[in-house]
Amino acid sequence: MSIYHYTVRRLFYAIPILIGVTLVIFILFNVVAGDPTLTLLGRYATLQQMAELRHELGLDKPLLLQYLDTLRSTFTLQFGRSWSTNQPISQMIQVGAYASLTLSVPAFVLASLLSIAMALLAAFFRDTLLDRSLVVISVIMMSVSVLAYILFGQWVFAYKLGWFEIAGYEYGFPYFIPYIILPAMIWIVLSIGPDVRFYRTIILDEVHQDYVRTARAKGLANRTILFKHVLKNAMIPIITNLVTQIPSLILGALLIESFFGIPGLGNITLQAINNSDFPVIKAMTILSSMLYIIFNVITDILYTLVDPRIKLN
Repeated sequence: MSIYHYTVRRLFYAIPILIGVTLVIFILFNVVAGDPTLTLLGRYATLQQMAELRHELGLDKPLLLQYLDTLRSTFTLQFGRSWSTNQPISQMIQVGAYASLTLSVPAFVLASLLSIAMALLAAFFRDTLLDRSLVVISVIMMSVSVLAYILFGQWVFAYKLGWFEIAGYEYGFPYFIPYIILPAMIWIVLSIGPDVRFYRTIILDEVHQDYVRTARAKGLANRTILFKHVLKNAMIPIITNLVTQIPSLILGALLIESFFGIPGLGNITLQAINNSDFPVIKAMTILSSMLYIIFNVITDILYTLVDPRIKLN
């Protein structure tokens, strides 16, 4: 089966999954969450004020019509307007995605390259002081809270030393660069710990396979075996880990963007939660689901490019 036909078929199968996801999201926000007008107007709102706002927001329609509106917005990517800012949500997503990607893409690329390089280094010098040191450092980096990294970085490197901007953002290249350096460094530090341990584990699993023993018996150097054979065969779990992280890159990092004042999708989502802005929260949740479905398909396609033994069915 060609990649084109496989992609079309998988995306077609994803439609009922997406419908089911939107139904769950609709039930959570429109049925379980209760009447949002009480949250928006406050505890002293009158019944008339609540009824007027409910009519203005379209919450007095039958639930079936409200769900069909949610379903239509999912496939058209037109999510209506924000309750708190009255801006078109689609426009907010476009603007926020730019800010999120300028931070997340360079941080993700550098963190991935460093993690794979450190994991290969640990596997190459396994059971040595360097290997143990990298494992201990990774565990320590994983154990520290993201808030600790953010507050320490802002207080020491931005406030005390003045090397970086404490917070803020400017659109356009290269104006945003001074504002993303420190949060990108924190993003990298947060990613390296778990990634190094994961990549090291899968690389060491490959080291004990039969083909590695055969290569050693033929007299190949450890460096050649590790970088030419082991890394190639370990690419499937590496690709899985990398590609499944991409939707979170587009959606941004909630705490990092919020503390550093970066107007990305993570910051928009956090503000929507604080303001009980249900349309924005629903839009971000639906967008997240769509991205994960799409990138799962991309992951399967990349498998066939890395390992010719895998066939698309």
